[in-house]
Amino acid sequence: MPLSFALFDTLVDAALPADPAAAVGEELRARGVDVPDDWAAAYAETHVDAPEGAEIPLPAHVSRALASRGVTAPGNAARRAVVAAFDPAVRTREGAVAAVAAARERGPVGLLANCAVPELVGRTLVRSDLARDDFDAVVTSVACGWRKPDPRAFERVADALGAAPADLVHVGADPATDGGATAVGGEFVDAGDAVPDS
Repeated sequence: MPLSFALFDTLVDAALPADPAAAVGEELRARGVDVPDDWAAAYAETHVDAPEGAEIPLPAHVSRALASRGVTAPGNAARRAVVAAFDPAVRTREGAVAAVAAARERGPVGLLANCAVPELVGRTLVRSDLARDDFDAVVTSVACGWRKPDPRAFERVADALGAAPADLVHVGADPATDGGATAVGGEFVDAGDAVPDS
């Protein structure tokens, strides 16, 4: 049985910035970027015309937000600022390791994470009690280009597991996004029932 897990709020809790615009702005300033006075407003605006369901990498959004105010971030400052701003403390949720291990006994196991920040999923796994090798496939929205609940996100993880999307069982904590597995004929399992919190 091919099974995929969501990461955040399902297998782990991660302390992400309460105010992402402020956190990114601080990291931009630390890299010599002249952050505009109305940065919070610029950050909140849409700057990339993307198809519905597409993931916009946060560094691209930040670069476009700066450009909308006439500011250019040198080199890869936008990416480095975003990665630094989203540098979380991580706690593995009770039952998560056992749930992944039990799933592996039944078939291939994947990770399907909505995440617009490069490197965040990898760093989260390193800081958790889980490992990249616990999963046969790790699919992130920033890498595959589609966010849950878009069916293409579930199709990508099913394909990476060598399975048909209709055979996929997806475990997650957010019915509004993780429940999108049902749109491809798969099954959604609420993590509140599958992976108890401590």
